[in-house]
Amino acid sequence: MLFIAVDDLRPQLGCYGDRLVKSPNIDRLASQGVLFERAYCQQAICMSSRASLMSGYRPDRFRIFENGPLYGTAPDAWSMNRHFQKHGYETVTLGKVYHHGSDEEIGWSVPAMHPKGAWKGRGYLTLEAQQTAATEKDGRGPAFEAADVPDSAYPDGVVLDAALTQLERLKKLDRPFFLAVGFIKPHLPFNAPKRYWDLYPADAIPLAARSEPPKNAPPCALTDWSELRKYAGVPRKGPVSPELARELVHGYYACVSYTDALIGRLVDRLHALGLDEQTVVVLWADHGWKLGDYGMWCKHTNYEIDTRVPLIIRAPGRGIAPARTRGLAELVDLYPTLCELSGLPRPDHLEGTSLAPLMKNPDQPWKRAAFSHYPRPGIMGRSVRTERYRYTEWRKVVGDEIVARELYDFDTDPQGAVNVADEPGQTARVKDLSATLRAGWQAARPAKPPPKD
Repeated sequence: MLFIAVDDLRPQLGCYGDRLVKSPNIDRLASQGVLFERAYCQQAICMSSRASLMSGYRPDRFRIFENGPLYGTAPDAWSMNRHFQKHGYETVTLGKVYHHGSDEEIGWSVPAMHPKGAWKGRGYLTLEAQQTAATEKDGRGPAFEAADVPDSAYPDGVVLDAALTQLERLKKLDRPFFLAVGFIKPHLPFNAPKRYWDLYPADAIPLAARSEPPKNAPPCALTDWSELRKYAGVPRKGPVSPELARELVHGYYACVSYTDALIGRLVDRLHALGLDEQTVVVLWADHGWKLGDYGMWCKHTNYEIDTRVPLIIRAPGRGIAPARTRGLAELVDLYPTLCELSGLPRPDHLEGTSLAPLMKNPDQPWKRAAFSHYPRPGIMGRSVRTERYRYTEWRKVVGDEIVARELYDFDTDPQGAVNVADEPGQTARVKDLSATLRAGWQAARPAKPPPKD
């Protein structure tokens, strides 16, 4: 099992239909496996999304949405890596897989590896950036950097080198392996070797198609993107200038292409070692990311662009490939999926649905809905994504009173530009989607196929 995690990667890739972003290696992986066109995280923030995926619990369970360590909130959690280790796998984690270091102390065969190097703070290499980072809180200097250096000069390049070494070691073992490799980019700051910036002419970088929040959106649904505002040169209030926005988008694209190159080298080494035909390769991102969309940046909302993620599974001999499916998928589905693909028993606590049947028949009827949520002070926003709609209820934590609703119809409004929840003609639709939200994930599971004659 080669388990590749990418931080803050939205499905803006060639294999997802984007004509600008250069992602040839991820595209190649997609051409060999199953691409999930509509996959969703359970919460658009690093810790909760990763803890949910790795534990098999949805964030409601044990209040994982509070963003503490998984084993701090759910000390008895039986994680995916523990499960594979129990069944004889050599389990290895490199880079960012979990969010909290304490979660890496359980269920791994060797100590977790995190990159070390000569950079300053969050991976700054240029002198000016290092000096700025040294004076900023948490070592956060500029929001981007383009040093003319090799891939291995930045942290993710060090992670890749360690992964290549581990593959050599794992090949020699007489046991199966679960190798988790977590790349940080394109997470802020957008630092990548200059040659990846050079892939994109600066004057060809587009800005977001919609730079205003959805019409009729309640204030609690929006975010002030404080994560980006902590970086030098970004205004503490108000919008960024078009010039800065274009540089930020440029940096994000560069980081995507940098990560894509590292993934290509990793998959190529798997092939060179003769391991590719017996190894399941999974590529996933923890959540999406706004690039000025709706006039906002970062994640931290229940919107489609925050919750939709790239998901690709290549499992030789286990389903149709290459294939694409529009069946709704959730990151919490990965744990049961990988158990089934590996022939391991499925733990009873899992709250996802194995995607293995969908990989064999990508066009079959599938689950009715995918669920996400995001907390605000005193309020919880719970969102359901169906074939056509995204519906969200914002309820008070105390008393459960609904304070706002959102409804976006992607058939008539592909950008999700207008919240139509309060329009008179939507009353029946809102009632139906509210019932779906209340019924939860168990009621949304795909129907079991009829028994064969």
